[in-house]
Amino acid sequence: MRLLLIGGGERGLRLTRLLAAEGHAVRVVTRDPARHAAIEAAGGEPYEGDPDRIGTLRYALDNVTVLVWALGNASGDDEARTLALHGTRLEMLLERTIDTTVRGVLYECSGQLPVETLSQGARIVERLCRQNEIPWGLLYHDPEDADGWAASTADAVARILSRDRG
Repeated sequence: MRLLLIGGGERGLRLTRLLAAEGHAVRVVTRDPARHAAIEAAGGEPYEGDPDRIGTLRYALDNVTVLVWALGNASGDDEARTLALHGTRLEMLLERTIDTTVRGVLYECSGQLPVETLSQGARIVERLCRQNEIPWGLLYHDPEDADGWAASTADAVARILSRDRG
């Protein structure tokens, strides 16, 4: 299984270590080339891209089985752009998963962002995944509990993979 992880920070590295130890491939999106070494040390494959610029993620989806959108703690100087990660940007990426190998989507709907924003993202995931018969799940684990978050997300990945499409 190849997982594409968008977001997650240190939690994401912990998830990468867990899944890599089980023999899974984890592609981790980063905007910062300085993070490549940490991603590789965790057993992941760094992929330079930006979730705010969906076109940069075009090839990130290649041979991916599960997509994890872990941006519940996203922040930035431009609040509108940060909030768009759970609206238009998320929707654009999910629309591009239709003709890919993605068999499951996990969306982080807990974190420091407003509940309304995370709820909007959850509705987008539900609508598009149902429409395209892609199994999906919502991640509610407290992002402050990095080890627990990683374990909970790894369990959610396993549940997604065990579901029938449709």
